[in-house]
Amino acid sequence: MALPKNGGNSSSTKKKVSYISVPSQIINSLSSSSLQSLLVSPKKSSRCTNRFSYRNPRIWFLTLFLVSLFGMLKLGLNVDPISLPFSRYPCSTGSFDEHHAVSHLAFASKNDTQSSSSSEHRKNETLPTEGDFWKQPDGLGFKPCLGFSRQYRKDSNSILKNRWKYLLVVVAGGMNQQRNQIVDAVIMARILGASLVVPVLQVNVIWGDESEFADIFDLEHFKNVLADDVHIVSSLPSTHVMTRPVEEKRTPLHASPQWIRAHYLKRINRERVLLLRGLDSRLSNDLPSDLQKLRCKVAFQALRFSPRILELGNKLASRMLSEGQYLSLHLRMEKDVWVRTGCLPGLTPEKLAGLCPLTALEVTRLLKALEAPKDARIYWAGGEPLGGKEALEPLTKEFPHLYNKHDLALPGELEPFAKKASVMAAIDYIVCEKSDVFIPSHGGNMGHALQGQRAYAGHKKYITPNKRHMLPYFMNASLPESEFNRIVKDFHRESLGQPELRTGRGGKDVTKHPVSECMCSDRRQQQQ
Repeated sequence: MALPKNGGNSSSTKKKVSYISVPSQIINSLSSSSLQSLLVSPKKSSRCTNRFSYRNPRIWFLTLFLVSLFGMLKLGLNVDPISLPFSRYPCSTGSFDEHHAVSHLAFASKNDTQSSSSSEHRKNETLPTEGDFWKQPDGLGFKPCLGFSRQYRKDSNSILKNRWKYLLVVVAGGMNQQRNQIVDAVIMARILGASLVVPVLQVNVIWGDESEFADIFDLEHFKNVLADDVHIVSSLPSTHVMTRPVEEKRTPLHASPQWIRAHYLKRINRERVLLLRGLDSRLSNDLPSDLQKLRCKVAFQALRFSPRILELGNKLASRMLSEGQYLSLHLRMEKDVWVRTGCLPGLTPEKLAGLCPLTALEVTRLLKALEAPKDARIYWAGGEPLGGKEALEPLTKEFPHLYNKHDLALPGELEPFAKKASVMAAIDYIVCEKSDVFIPSHGGNMGHALQGQRAYAGHKKYITPNKRHMLPYFMNASLPESEFNRIVKDFHRESLGQPELRTGRGGKDVTKHPVSECMCSDRRQQQQ
């Protein structure tokens, strides 16, 4: 509603216009004459623009009318005075009203913020939190500690000087299986007091991978880290090239250091070269403390991937980390895995021991039960699943941010390694190792290696699916989803990567369970 008003300078011919707001209820309650009186501004005194003219009866009438109207509205409607069509400063040009309006808006904005915050707080109280999924386990202060005994260091002097007998080993299988055998090869060379020739990687029959040791691992780093433990050479010296090595294929499973010395020491001393094949699981998991520490030193420190693999693996991991935390899955859904395990795709009644890999649907249900955020970024490692990408649809439907190395790599980055399965596995290993949470869908060498690696790095979260106990609930279609989730989450409270002591030994691999032979904790000692 506009109210014409004369300017302060009486000689000026221009008129200024200011505005006041009039509630519609007041407009509707006024007569036409009263409305007209609001539209016609009274003349101001030439002596003072800040006073009313007391001689004009219309001003008195209007004032009395508005005061009466205000009283009625205040009593009957409890109207906010700020909204009334007048100010207690009669000659105000609007500056006070504008200030008041700004203050009122600011107050309302603050209230809206508080209300929104309160609403969000209530929302957080009623909805389950997803933050716990990324929470790391308590490592209990365990840190790597590879303090070798005085006797071990004393023996090293004579072992490293011995340059006349050599151990040759041929390692087979996939990359992670080869890693295990390389670790054992170093231990066996130490037991026999022999120099170790860099292990030969057998051509993989299934994938046709002809990679050599230096293609996968950093050879110079391998030699340097173990320089105080075992003498390592890239090839046999010329003095031994014509020597026909004694080949031994009958090493039993879980052979002890005593057995190895009893059966191989005389032969290698006599022939000067011993060739061993098929070392997988041939060395006992229960070794003297110094040899267990050496195992950890090889697995976690010496076996570093080659620079070009590290560079690409770190790039892919950085791309995953660029948008925050991420989960890595090792999906064992390849055709050869199903054939080798004798499983149909899924947990079947015939496999009550829970020895089958989890399907994409079962992995999805597990993640939901563990309250993984729906917007979680997931890296999945592994080969082409049986059934193609369609087999992953149950997972991608619930967790759309699913990537593998092919999705993350730029054009041409993976091309040099297209036919090298071991390199591809090494890239997967790096990205999985750097993830915030890791879950294997099945056991196996990569899962075991990463379990130990993540423990050695400070017990980064590692969730071991409890397939055996989950099986009956997977099969129970009548079980409500909420109850299923509660049960599954309860099953995994102690399977989140917490320190697991290798007490009583019992055949546990120290490279999978490095506590407490390769890791120690001052904090734990203080608690005890």
